Amino acid sequence: MPVDVSTAPATSSTSTIDALIGRGQEVYFSTRDAQPSMWASWMTAVADALDAAADHLVGIAERETHLTPARLSGEVTRTSGQLRLLAAAALDGSCYELTIDHADPEKTPPRPDLRRMLQGVGPVVVFAASNFPFAFSVLGGDTAAAWAAGCPVLLKIHSGHPELSWATLQVARTALRAAGAPPDWIIGFTGQQAGRQALADPRVKAGAFTGSEHVGRQLLSVAQDRPDPIPFYGELGSVNPVVVLPAAARHQREQIAGGLAASFTLGRGQFCTKPGVVAVPASARLGDAVTAHLSGMDTGALLTESIGRAFVQGTAELGQLPGVLVDHDARSTVESAGPWLGSVRLADVIAAPDAYLAERFGPATLLITYEDTDSTTVATQLASLSSILPGSLTGTVHADLDDESDIALAGTVVDRLRHRCGRIIMNSWPTGVAVAWAMHHGGPWPATTGSLHTSVGPTSIRRFLTPVSFQDMPQGLLPPVLQDGRTDLTRRIDGRLVPAA
Repeated sequence: MPVDVSTAPATSSTSTIDALIGRGQEVYFSTRDAQPSMWASWMTAVADALDAAADHLVGIAERETHLTPARLSGEVTRTSGQLRLLAAAALDGSCYELTIDHADPEKTPPRPDLRRMLQGVGPVVVFAASNFPFAFSVLGGDTAAAWAAGCPVLLKIHSGHPELSWATLQVARTALRAAGAPPDWIIGFTGQQAGRQALADPRVKAGAFTGSEHVGRQLLSVAQDRPDPIPFYGELGSVNPVVVLPAAARHQREQIAGGLAASFTLGRGQFCTKPGVVAVPASARLGDAVTAHLSGMDTGALLTESIGRAFVQGTAELGQLPGVLVDHDARSTVESAGPWLGSVRLADVIAAPDAYLAERFGPATLLITYEDTDSTTVATQLASLSSILPGSLTGTVHADLDDESDIALAGTVVDRLRHRCGRIIMNSWPTGVAVAWAMHHGGPWPATTGSLHTSVGPTSIRRFLTPVSFQDMPQGLLPPVLQDGRTDLTRRIDGRLVPAA
């Protein structure tokens, strides 16, 4: 399936963005009261088309991103599966909180007929990410969530994979047209300034972004400084702390070392859930064990040249901080990056946490050593570390669950991490985010701009929904999903939850 990218402008003009937003708004008003089953069928059609075009799209992605075909093929499967899961959530209807309280004159005060629902906010601007060219890009989680909410998407294409983005858009728009949907349910555009213009437009009602804290702050300001501020859901940066407890370090040293080496180098360290700082007992000498697993690992290009430059500069600066010992350095260049491992005492980190606990995007991690002479000392030190950790998407604990001391320490550490991290993991690694109802992919700033919500899983739909209530409204004037007699959608009627038939 050849794609003509010559017609794709290098930067979308002001007049172009104005026209595109107008088209998106028209689609919103014409489809906002469509049956959720219709939205679900459109999403499923796009998922099927994405799977059918996988081989062609993976070939483009491999050229543009330097990621492997196996990684990219798996990401396509994840992306189409995510579209289908959120389509199923729309089909069930529980995500819209459809609620009917019939009139009851015997109540005090008398209750009128009340019907409430969550409806789509309107056109949504989605900023595609660089590190997941499928799962967090054109047809990624933000697009799927907006669609399931009934919101058309204005997609700001990432400059790191433009040909892939235009090709994916063509697949989606062709599938929508074939399914009887308006192809403008998703519209692509390019350019940083165009993205800011779109986010500031009064017809746009929400924004979603995955990228750096620097750019995320700028976009957040645009969304908040409008005459009518709108929600802006940004996933910005995360160090994803790991705490290795003493008994686990003694009894599972090699297993933990191998797991850490594999996790922080997965995808060349370009996962938002990469473990960036790891607290380890000094006596375990875990750095030696991890270094053994890193020896011989190959180097390769990162996603973009700018990411490569930032990685080289970031690891160089980290290695020069007071007290840092460089355990492994692949001597990365902008064109080819390899694993970097350093270690530092907890006391040095406590003295200047901002310097040591900043995110370094790429295959680098920092071991923070603490003294493990006795449990009381360990608990005190880990409490001090927890108090300075920045907000993160994940927090991980490795504990020997057959050791009473580790179990007690794990309880304390988990209790503290749950206030700093969106997902707490025991005896595993954070790289890998299941697309499921129970998944939370979010966290306190700077992990996200809105810790109340997730960007993965069906509950991510809630970001693009807003409540509206109707009182004493004639049946014919109600949205179809709130009219009497519906059995195909989950609704709460007079206080009782009635599942979809």
